[in-house]
Amino acid sequence: MLTFGEQPAAAAELIKDTTEATFMADVIDGSAEIPVIVDFWAPWCAPCKQLGPALEAAVTAAKGRVRMVKVNVDENPGISEQLRIQSLPTVYAFFQGKPVDGFQGALPASELKVFVDKLAALGGDDGLADAIEAAETMLTEGAAADAAETFAAILGEEPENAVAFGGLLRSHLALGEVAQAEALLDAVPAKIAGAKEVEAVRAQIALLHQAANAGPEAELRAAVEAAPDDHQARFDLALALHAAGKVEEAVTTLLDLFRRDRAWNDGAAKTQLFTIFDALPPKDPIALTGRRKLSSMIFA
Repeated sequence: MLTFGEQPAAAAELIKDTTEATFMADVIDGSAEIPVIVDFWAPWCAPCKQLGPALEAAVTAAKGRVRMVKVNVDENPGISEQLRIQSLPTVYAFFQGKPVDGFQGALPASELKVFVDKLAALGGDDGLADAIEAAETMLTEGAAADAAETFAAILGEEPENAVAFGGLLRSHLALGEVAQAEALLDAVPAKIAGAKEVEAVRAQIALLHQAANAGPEAELRAAVEAAPDDHQARFDLALALHAAGKVEEAVTTLLDLFRRDRAWNDGAAKTQLFTIFDALPPKDPIALTGRRKLSSMIFA
């Protein structure tokens, strides 16, 4: 059985102990391309015994995108004095020879995963896909702020990454920061301005603005029932339905409007349908079915 501070052979390349003599090579030089997490601990520190194994597990799960170096402060007082370590456990993260992040005290496994994933995003192309996947998971699980930080870190390494840019925009929308998302859209690199990931968020923002001005659904339903040829009322009903989260019904209403008069208001129904489709994930069943029905009407 391993005691705290010992490493299994399989983790030797990812997790290692360091000394005053090897710290420069292990951490400063070692972080040139891959982020290195430094765990300052001591045998008498109870929280260290809780944090250490959890942090090692998170590093191991990152599959080489980050490394971990452990410093026993009792045996290496010079390192802790130089870095002014005042409490244990303390964790620093280094990349390209410089400290880039850190924390003190024990953290739950979920927060350690976020910490490690954000660092992995700094490691360049080798871990780019995994870092983006991690950020998408954060966003899906409701950790929009952490996702935004991770996407921003990826863009710091690759400013024209359309997937990361779209993810950052969606993170701001999830945080309710529409103005911030719009400001970023205005500054999008020209090379990716037309990318589907960016256009999707542009469409989402347009729909958000429409939702703010959408009329009352019940009144619009009554207006359409009273005057089926009132195209404006039918169009406004579709806006109200989408604002209420009834996306499929909104698409059906717009398709009905297009069927009745495809040229109305310069083809407003078709334009609105494409805005909704662009805002949905590419494989969303509502978008797939809606596009197919619209195409069959266009080419009928």
